[in-house]
Amino acid sequence: MAGEIPQLSAEERAGRPFPVSWDQFHRDCRALTWRLNEVGPFQAVIAITRGGLVPAAIVARELGVRIIDTVCIASYDHDKQGDLKVLKGISEEVMKLGDGTGKGLLIVDDLVDTGKTGKLVREMLPDAHFATVYAKPKGRPLVDTFITEVSQDTWIFFPWDTALSYHPPLRDGAA
Repeated sequence: MAGEIPQLSAEERAGRPFPVSWDQFHRDCRALTWRLNEVGPFQAVIAITRGGLVPAAIVARELGVRIIDTVCIASYDHDKQGDLKVLKGISEEVMKLGDGTGKGLLIVDDLVDTGKTGKLVREMLPDAHFATVYAKPKGRPLVDTFITEVSQDTWIFFPWDTALSYHPPLRDGAA
């Protein structure tokens, strides 16, 4: 329509690509674990899905934590950030481990961007330790431990999302 402002994707708004290989991501997750090893021990790891699944698995392995749970929060539809939706909460068993406040629990995500997801999870578990591999300035205050800070206008290309460019999930018609 005439006069309508076009909606730019997050990637188009970003401008600074930051591709991360599997090897680099694994190194960064291990570096995160070195820092977390000084903070723990942790009774359980909670991955914020989907981005937190891979780093949570690596961190849990390196810390020797066997209990891994997920909190499923949708905030992106491909590359557009929208309203947050809690699709699956944290299990009752894990909540009990943290006395209902998150004490002794570790929340892991790949990235804190604007902090919206982090704020929501913090409300669920205010005493949990929140760690991300990467942090942007707007979300950084919500994170207790991270490895690499990138500028707010950086778009991180994670290895599970890329070949040489973004590939949509198969369910959306990707070949």
